[in-house]
Amino acid sequence: MYSLLRPALFALQPETAHHTTLRALSAAQSLGLLRSTPYAAQPRQVMGLTFPNPVGLAAGLDKNGECIHGLAGLGFGFIEIGTITPLAQPGNPQPRLFRLPEANAVINRMGFNNEGVDALLRNVLAANYPGILGINIGKNALTPIERAADDYLTCLRKVYPHASYVTVNISSPNTKNLRQLQDESALNDLLALLKAEQQQLADRHGKYVPIALKIAPDMEQEQVQYIARLLMQHGIDGVIATNTTLSRVGVEHLPHGSEGGGLSGAPVRDKSTTVIRQLAAELQGALPIIGVGGILNGADAVEKIQAGASLVQVYSGLVYRGGALVKECVQAIERAAVR
Repeated sequence: MYSLLRPALFALQPETAHHTTLRALSAAQSLGLLRSTPYAAQPRQVMGLTFPNPVGLAAGLDKNGECIHGLAGLGFGFIEIGTITPLAQPGNPQPRLFRLPEANAVINRMGFNNEGVDALLRNVLAANYPGILGINIGKNALTPIERAADDYLTCLRKVYPHASYVTVNISSPNTKNLRQLQDESALNDLLALLKAEQQQLADRHGKYVPIALKIAPDMEQEQVQYIARLLMQHGIDGVIATNTTLSRVGVEHLPHGSEGGGLSGAPVRDKSTTVIRQLAAELQGALPIIGVGGILNGADAVEKIQAGASLVQVYSGLVYRGGALVKECVQAIERAAVR
């Protein structure tokens, strides 16, 4: 059905199409037109959680948790919402989302536009979703980078009781200076604070909620090595590799190819897989990797798993393939019998 709807959606401005799609999914779910359970697969134990299948939704599609059940109706094994910040913020000026269909790619410079953590939690409580729900947290644009930890801790405290796992996003290219938090000293300090808070929250709430770190694809191997070392040193539960890239290699000549922001979709596939492979070599199974970036078909998903990921996430691929991509990836991973 998506192949029939795509021309109409692509005739709309990308951000308008995005919101239209979420509304349509919510309506379809309420009418009973979507799946009520994830696609069947051999369950995977990752971060102490049981994932019914290894294919999830990446953060960014449902920033405010407004369409949890509608998106789950596409058959995902898990859903990640956000990125959310302590306070509501409008994000960057429009236009800020661009399709590059010739490259199966998207450029966005959204800038963590969201309604704030309290609004997200109201949506999460109303949804009462029984599946695995990740909540992705970030910092407000107006918060100085030296106070970024305060924003992450605020969000962590608020979402902790309601999340299956929490993702710490330090890799978006669309919030000024955010990627400075990937520097070794800054990351060491941030992870120490987050881990200490996680332990206190586990005692307070009587449950342990895993924390994953989401990193960028635009790193040298030396950076990947120290990030892996710090993840192990601080006992972080998982790592999501990767976010969007600042590179424009292969798309410079295309309409919108020179727009600012993060590039996702097919052009980031190899960069993401390289980081996954490097992380796997450094981590040696000490913590799991969730692979994301450029998954447009089942073979792409299998490649991420074979490179060392335990789970995968998709986002931009949905823009070009629709919900059929989810089933294709689940089945391809099952057929390949890669774990």
